[in-house]
Amino acid sequence: MKEQLKIQLQILGLCAIALWGVQLLNWITGNALIPFGIQPRTLVGLRGILFAPFLHGNFRHLLANTAPFLVLGGLVMVRRVRDFFAVSLIVILLGGFGTWLFAGSGTVHIGASGVVFGYLGYLLFRGYFERSLPAITLSVLVAIVYGGLLFGLLPTMPHISWQGHLFGFISGGLAARWLTQKPRSVS
Repeated sequence: MKEQLKIQLQILGLCAIALWGVQLLNWITGNALIPFGIQPRTLVGLRGILFAPFLHGNFRHLLANTAPFLVLGGLVMVRRVRDFFAVSLIVILLGGFGTWLFAGSGTVHIGASGVVFGYLGYLLFRGYFERSLPAITLSVLVAIVYGGLLFGLLPTMPHISWQGHLFGFISGGLAARWLTQKPRSVS
């Protein structure tokens, strides 16, 4: 158990270092990396599906994403570390593609918040799909603590990619459906 926690903390720490390192490079270059974000329905914008989660407009933007990324990401890997990698990959690819397909033309979408919303969707729906007491308990606790984030799925604030939030959340729900163990039937 102690070794598992150490591995989880190392993974999350490396992710945080990568996020902050990219932001430092972006800041040093005067935001030169921002065009590597998701640019909807453009061929060059497809690369943003992979790069956008690592890019942030400023340090405040990154700071707002770091804590929920670490907490929710840590909760995703509570059962298995590989869940973290599988959910992250599904959310980055599907959530990013949904953003690329449906977000407004002439925009650039960046930030780890799509991944954060993906983790939220995964954790909320995992309890429903798995139907085990630990998974349901975790889903309820996440809903209580982070349920307010769900307002971020709505187009309420300019310059906030609600599309990234929405498609991250949906892809997290899909990841929960695909990755959770089937409930045991009681006979």
